[in-house]
Amino acid sequence: MTTLIVTLSPESADAAALYDYLLSPDGATPGEQSRVPLALLPQVDNSTEVVALVAADRLSWHRVQLPRGSLGRRMFQEGGPTRLRAVLEGLLEDQLLDETAQVHFALEPHASEDTPVWVAACDREWLRSALQALERSGRPVSRVVPEFAPDAMGEALYVTGEPDHAQLIVANGGTVALWPLSKATVTLLNWPQARAILAEPAVAAQAEQLFKRNVGLLLVAQRRLQATQSAWDLAQFDLANSSGARTRKRLSESLSSLLRAPRWRAARLALLTLLLVNLVGLNAWAWREQSLIKERQAAVREVLTSTFPNVRVVVDAVIQMSKEVAALQQASGAAGARDMEVMMAAFGLAAPAGTTPTALEFSAGELRLKGLRLKPDELSAIAFKLKPQAYAVSAEGDSLLIRQVANP
Repeated sequence: MTTLIVTLSPESADAAALYDYLLSPDGATPGEQSRVPLALLPQVDNSTEVVALVAADRLSWHRVQLPRGSLGRRMFQEGGPTRLRAVLEGLLEDQLLDETAQVHFALEPHASEDTPVWVAACDREWLRSALQALERSGRPVSRVVPEFAPDAMGEALYVTGEPDHAQLIVANGGTVALWPLSKATVTLLNWPQARAILAEPAVAAQAEQLFKRNVGLLLVAQRRLQATQSAWDLAQFDLANSSGARTRKRLSESLSSLLRAPRWRAARLALLTLLLVNLVGLNAWAWREQSLIKERQAAVREVLTSTFPNVRVVVDAVIQMSKEVAALQQASGAAGARDMEVMMAAFGLAAPAGTTPTALEFSAGELRLKGLRLKPDELSAIAFKLKPQAYAVSAEGDSLLIRQVANP
C-alpha cells in the first residue's frame, strides 16, 4: 500500500506552514520527498495510507505505574473513558509544565497494569488542529506515530536537523531525551565508544568533529519509514473518535468506489461472472447427485420387486428385503442371522482363542453368554469384528450380550 508520511508542522494553524513529507510506494521503500505548504502535499486516494509523524521536540515522555482497574477493555474505543485520562492527569500533574487539560496523552501499545508504562504527552490543541488541517485538505490521517519512541531505538544516539540547528536524540535506558548538539553537550553525555552514533548527512561532519570519531549515516527517509513501523498510535482518547470516523469514511469511500467507479467496472463484471459460474456449477452438481441417488433407489426397488413379486408396495426396500429373506430362511429351515447357531458361530470366530462361556441364554435374536472375563481391548475387538454382520455387543458384568440390530 502506498504510504504518505507527513511530519506535522509546528505552525499547523498557519496557512503558509511547511510540511515535510515522504511518499513511499509500498510503505517500506523511500520515494518522493520534499517540504511544501499543505495545499501542495501529494494528493491521495483510497489506496494510500496517510501517517502523521510527530517530531521528537513536540513530545515529552513519562514513565508511570497505573493503579489497578485503570485499564479497561474499551480503553481506546470511541468515546475513550474519561476515568483513565483523569488517572493520568493525577499521575503526571507534577511532571508537566502546562495545565493537564491542555495536554494530550497517549499510552504505549499493549499497556499493562503489572509494569510501569510509557506515556507520551504533547500540546492537545496543536495536535487536534494539525490533524483537522490534513483532513480538511483531503488527506485524512490513519495513524499518528512519534518520530522516536522509547524501547524502539536501542542503545543509540542520533544526530538530526540542520547545521545551524542540530540536535541529539539520546536513547538510553529505554527513554528518549532531546539535547542541542554542542561541545558542552558532548562532554556532558560522555557517550561510550562502544555505542553507536548515527547522524543525518547534513550534520554528519559536525557530529564527527565534536565526538572525534566516525559516525554512521542515517538517511532522513529511512528514519521516517522506521518510525511508521512502530506499534504506537498517538490518536487516543478524545482523538480516537476522529480517528475511527476517518477510518470508517475511508472504508465507505473504498466500497463506494468499488461499486460505482468506472475503473472498477471490469473487476465488478469478473466478480459477477465468477459468482454466476459458481452458482450454475453448484446447481448442476446438486442435480447430478440427486439423479444418482434416485437411480440407485430405483435399482434397489427393482431388485426387491423382481426377487419377491408378492411385494407390491415398496416403503423401505432394505428392511422389506431383509424380512422377506428371513421369512424364506424360516420356511426352508435354514439358519438365519437371528438364529442361535449363526450367532454362536460368529462369536466363535471373533472371540480370542480359548474363550468359553459357562452358560448361555437365547431369545428372539439375542444371545447372552455368561462366565466370560474379557478385557476392554478384547471386548472392543469382538464388537469391531461383529459389527459388519449387524451384531451389537455389550458387556453386563461377566455376561456378554450379542443381538442383531439391523441388516448389514
